[in-house]
Amino acid sequence: MIRSMTAYAGAEHTVGAIRAAVEIRGYNSRYLDVSLKMPPGYQFLEENIRPAVAEHVSRGRVEIRLSIQCREEAAESFALNESVADGYYAALSELKNRFGLGEEIPLSLLAAKTGIIEPVQAETDPQTIWEAVAEPLYQALENFAEMKAAEGANTAADLENRLDAVAGYLGEIAERAPELPAHYQQRVKERIHQLTNGLVSIDEARIAQESAFLADKCDISEEISRARSHLDQFRHLMNAAEPAGRPLNFLLQEFNREFTTMGSKAANAEISHVIVSAKTELEKMREQVQNIE
Repeated sequence: MIRSMTAYAGAEHTVGAIRAAVEIRGYNSRYLDVSLKMPPGYQFLEENIRPAVAEHVSRGRVEIRLSIQCREEAAESFALNESVADGYYAALSELKNRFGLGEEIPLSLLAAKTGIIEPVQAETDPQTIWEAVAEPLYQALENFAEMKAAEGANTAADLENRLDAVAGYLGEIAERAPELPAHYQQRVKERIHQLTNGLVSIDEARIAQESAFLADKCDISEEISRARSHLDQFRHLMNAAEPAGRPLNFLLQEFNREFTTMGSKAANAEISHVIVSAKTELEKMREQVQNIE
């Protein structure tokens, strides 16, 4: 199945006093790479979130941003971090004495220092938190999958067009392949004529024998057959239920190998031009496949 690795989705949900929001962004990656960003104190949710993501995504970098708000936070209590306060006040006092400053150290300056006054998070049952987070998480994952599928459908349409083009080029090569024996026979004759300046008579039987030997050595029928098989397999993978990114990428490498072998064995200018066009399409397909899950 063709699904893109790049996508975005979000969802939010409120349960009682807890509001949870989830944002998911997807990027290209060779493997599944999940990055989680969440408020401090909620790291215990990671053991639930990662398996949920793995159920919906097989490959790609997935960045998840989770925000959690409780209505009780408006009336939350605060605590004094005495060690930080003592150290900061001591540093300010030393600075004051060093420069002979007579003014008092204001409370506002102390209160503005990060870490001196900290909110005390209300105790909340972890299961309650997870229930609040699970709803938007699974909704976001479903939306994420839908967007990946929509992007994948566009990619699949482009790949189908390029596959048709490659199939057309392959057909041209197959049509020209039977002409190779006559082509090599003519090349042998021309070569002998160049070397002897036409002073030596040509043994047509020997020429035919040498040409047949070269034609057999340069036979590309096997490569054409394998390339056609790759075409069928590529289309099968595109329509299969399983993620297709990795096998399609491998198949494109095999495609390239077959066309490269055809070019080196045929050593024919017309066939070589067709092969260049086919490999150009394959390179464009390779770029597209890099974004497929």
